[in-house]
Amino acid sequence: MRSDWPFGDAQHVATITSRQIIEGDDWIYYVGHDDDDGAWQFHGEGGPCEEADAVVVSLRSVVERDPTIRSLADLPLGWCAWRESPDSEWLRAPRQR
Repeated sequence: MRSDWPFGDAQHVATITSRQIIEGDDWIYYVGHDDDDGAWQFHGEGGPCEEADAVVVSLRSVVERDPTIRSLADLPLGWCAWRESPDSEWLRAPRQR
């Protein structure tokens, strides 16, 4: 693992996102860090994707697609982050149930 990797999770840990984000047709609007299993989720502006568009990719591949995700490495379990545009600052809050 590279020494400049900011996450407590390994680079190859599986995350959930959409095909549209990975293919560059959408941007990451929302990030969730699940409190039950520590999973990371990355959603586009339209919210969670349809099951047919969901993909499992490495955390590293998401960070490579959008390096601003590095600033969320310390996002606590059970929290989320969102932004209004790809150039906006990330906002954070505990996830509402």
